[in-house]
Amino acid sequence: MKYLALKNSIIAAGVCLLLLFGGCSESWLEPKPLSMYTPENSYVDAAGFYSALTTCERNMRHEFFGDGSPILTEMIQADICVEGTTDKAGPQMDMDVSLLPDLNLNSTDRTKVGWYWDEGYKGIKYANVVVSRIDDATYKDEAERNAVLGSAYFQRAYRYYKLTHQFGDVPFLDWEINIPKIDFYSYDRWSILEKLLPDLEFAYQWVPEVVDRGRTSRSACGVLLMKYCMCLGKWDRAIEVGNEIVAEHPLMTSRFTSNRTKDRTNLMHDLHSVEAKLDMSNTEGLMYVVAYPESGEALSSDARCYVPRNAVPFWNSGNVKTPAGETGTSRDTHVDETDPEMNLNKTYGRGIGRLRPTNYFQYDIWTEKEKNDLRGPYNRDSWRSPEDLRYNSPALYGKSEWYGKNFVKNPAMSVEDTIRCWFNWPHFKVFVPDPLQAEWRGGETPWYIYRSAEVYLMMAECYYWKDQPAQAAEMMNVVRARAGADPLTAADINIGEILHERARELYYEENRHVELVRISYTYAKFGKTCEVFGGRTYRLDNISGPGGAGSNVKQEGINFWWDWVNKNNNFYNKGVKHKWAEYKISVHHILWPVPAAAINSNILGVINQNIGYPGAENNQTPLIVPAEGTVLGPQ
Repeated sequence: MKYLALKNSIIAAGVCLLLLFGGCSESWLEPKPLSMYTPENSYVDAAGFYSALTTCERNMRHEFFGDGSPILTEMIQADICVEGTTDKAGPQMDMDVSLLPDLNLNSTDRTKVGWYWDEGYKGIKYANVVVSRIDDATYKDEAERNAVLGSAYFQRAYRYYKLTHQFGDVPFLDWEINIPKIDFYSYDRWSILEKLLPDLEFAYQWVPEVVDRGRTSRSACGVLLMKYCMCLGKWDRAIEVGNEIVAEHPLMTSRFTSNRTKDRTNLMHDLHSVEAKLDMSNTEGLMYVVAYPESGEALSSDARCYVPRNAVPFWNSGNVKTPAGETGTSRDTHVDETDPEMNLNKTYGRGIGRLRPTNYFQYDIWTEKEKNDLRGPYNRDSWRSPEDLRYNSPALYGKSEWYGKNFVKNPAMSVEDTIRCWFNWPHFKVFVPDPLQAEWRGGETPWYIYRSAEVYLMMAECYYWKDQPAQAAEMMNVVRARAGADPLTAADINIGEILHERARELYYEENRHVELVRISYTYAKFGKTCEVFGGRTYRLDNISGPGGAGSNVKQEGINFWWDWVNKNNNFYNKGVKHKWAEYKISVHHILWPVPAAAINSNILGVINQNIGYPGAENNQTPLIVPAEGTVLGPQ
């Protein structure tokens, strides 16, 4: 009976891991084909492979779309935002409590840490099908074959870039898995990055530049290649690629959409509008995820970009009251109201305040040098605050002196409501119309993955690591000049200013946590002193802290991520609490917990848990990805 129980456990675990890492094996199950669309029939030419890659490209969209989208977790585990859902226990506020391996780590109401693990390996699985079967098809020429392979390399490397900065040492899969497998091992993150760098060089050489919106382009491959080069200290190569990209894709510096005829709009509204992301003359967009307005997907929540719902204050809360104590707001306006701005639902989107900006993002990074910055809160067309909204409840119409007047914050507003209902936000960036719905939560739109503006900021950072501040300032000033900000000088350049500029330009676009972790690893690997922390240096051997029973340490000088977030996020470790939780982070949260299910079902191998989380005591030395050959495929 014990043998039978063990056998059943192995089979169950194998099926579980196969669903995550692999596909079905015909030799194992010997199924009867249910349709003509078997791999043998589908993967016969470039079109068949591109259909497989469409799954990878479509799934990229899910990071940014839908309610409580995963990108929120990336922003919340950083300096620019915190979780704003203050009406329940469970959301990621006290990370010592909410980030544990055996919790539900893939939940709209909690965290999407687990989503990144699951979806990362799904994308790798789909890409590996193309990689392993690339020579089973017929192509018109070598260029077509290599373009397909390069696109698959990009998709695989795109997932591993996130995984190695979110989870550190992780299983490395480089070939199609078509049998049950329960003996995965963690691989050293540095060797993973080294292994995939040549793949991206290949992709940058062969993937075409001109592609359909939403497909992988040569410039997208170039941006990811730059990121890998930056991880590995290859600053000059990153700068070389960056200059090539921006030469072909200059910033958009003149107004170019129908917004230019609308009041209270500017170039930033143009750049981040639905129209701009559909406009094929937009030279700045390098890669997008797509959902097209009125494309038939309108009723699907994962095809709708719920940015307003996530990022706009909960102005429709019943706790937003007039000074007279009346309920002040409504989704719908009075039937006799003619001022369109009184329709808060259609003017701003029906927010619920999931994503609460910090003081760092709302105030600290906007200095006198950004007084004229179109991206910042000094520009009252670009940014909005609750004080800009007006009481619109139909019940007040003709009955209350407060109808139509601007919101006034109640001095007695609770902590919960202050966090969720009362903050400033970059309206130009997070407003997405939702015309097919009664509640404008955010509709269909393409969304930027990479833009030329980020390329300039990446080149600036490379110059920083090379101790060339004048060149860094020059790169940053290209982006700042477009926005109307004052120029920087070499004396202004430090890692803080680079991160400030990334926040100003790339809010709700970049993986903020990933980029902070990348910088943390760079400091620890290359030994550069960190000027914003008085010349502090970091080490790789303790980057996640001491581990063990006292792992919830909140001590300066262990890793840059914790030092930076703890300093700049005015919620974490500052005693900010509400009735459900207190905001806390610890040193080891630089890396996220590997979901316990992935470790526990891998009964014939060892997937390491990150230091500071339960289970790390069972870790083994991670394997090294070989420079030549494959790990799972033919040797």
